[in-house]
Amino acid sequence: MEEQQKDNRQGHTSFLVFSASLRSDSLNTRLAKLAALAIEKNGGTVDFANMSDFDCPSFNQDLEVDNYHPEGAEEFRKRILANDAFIIASPEYNGSMPGIIKNVIDWTSRFRPQPFNQHHALLMSASPSMAGGNRGLWSLRIPLEHLGTRVYPDMFSLASAHQAFDAEGKIKDDTLAKRFEDNLVSFMNLVEASKHYPCIKKAWVEFLGEKTEKETERVE
Repeated sequence: MEEQQKDNRQGHTSFLVFSASLRSDSLNTRLAKLAALAIEKNGGTVDFANMSDFDCPSFNQDLEVDNYHPEGAEEFRKRILANDAFIIASPEYNGSMPGIIKNVIDWTSRFRPQPFNQHHALLMSASPSMAGGNRGLWSLRIPLEHLGTRVYPDMFSLASAHQAFDAEGKIKDDTLAKRFEDNLVSFMNLVEASKHYPCIKKAWVEFLGEKTEKETERVE
């Protein structure tokens, strides 16, 4: 009965999930795969992608001739719009986000209408460091929130990630594993509520300190 209720509540909610790393044995790709499994377990639909699907040349406005967009940006836009929300597991490079994810965000933001606006996102990271890559997530929030993405307040960072996974690719520590899944389920509930109960939009925007007036709505 409980599983049926989950299906009824979240079964029509879809999530784009990917790692912002090109490395084949990336810790963040492992975390993204765990997120996909947790979403499916709790009644959601997953569209799992590889960062290579979205790779773009370095952003250069001189290339924007005849409405040009790189194939990677075209694909990223398509996948964002095809899903209700997206989840990024991102490495931390020198205390910030990887250049590859910032580059594809910049290219994809050039579409009109701008596809990030009003889409929900959850950010997570995995790193051998004791901070778990959390500093990189704070930098990643900035361009996404600037573009109108509703970035979930509770980010998840897995510290000492090189030692955190068992042989099956799961998080060894039971407390951390539960916190990880609980965070995902809370995010799923928010996305589902936003999709089926539009009044939550007003509450979310006001939570961010904005007024829901025509002049302050972000449409691009």
